[in-house]
Amino acid sequence: EAIQKLRETEEMLVKKQEFLEKKIEQELATARKNGTKNKRAAIQALKRKKRYEKQLQQIDGTLSTIEMQREALEGANTNTAVLTTMKNAADALKAAHKHMDVDQVHDMMDDIAEQQDVAKEISEAISNPVAFGTDIDEDELEKELEELEQEELDKELLGTGPTADQLPSVPTGELPMPAARAKTSAKVEEEDPDLKELLAWAH
Repeated sequence: EAIQKLRETEEMLVKKQEFLEKKIEQELATARKNGTKNKRAAIQALKRKKRYEKQLQQIDGTLSTIEMQREALEGANTNTAVLTTMKNAADALKAAHKHMDVDQVHDMMDDIAEQQDVAKEISEAISNPVAFGTDIDEDELEKELEELEQEELDKELLGTGPTADQLPSVPTGELPMPAARAKTSAKVEEEDPDLKELLAWAH
């Protein structure tokens, strides 16, 4: 309310300034007009102009004082509002921290950090490919593959002749004797009874 009153006073003084400035211009014009024709009227106009200028000067000083008062009052109101806001904020913080303990907060933050570490370890364990057997030596696999290829190559090379499975079986009984030899043997047996007996013993 006080600030509003000061502003209204400022507006009134500004209007007074404008009025006096116009009056000064009018008196100056009158003095110029009567300078040679009516010297007395010209001097009276200049006197009035001086009075108006003095009033205008006083109004300028008063207006400056009122402006400074208004600015100081506005600054004080601003400071009061700021301090009130800060006090309310401080009270709100105090109320918020009323049921909080610094040690409890530190313990809670430690628990959060610990759980984050646990979650990180779990994620790393789940994403670790070692559990799925991907840590097999690649060089060992290459060596085994070369051995398999060599075995296949050996089989192909040996496949040009009969394999062991394809060879004829060895007869287990007595081999048949050629016809000519059989006849000769029979003839010898007939001529030599001792040989016949020896052969019979051998069989």
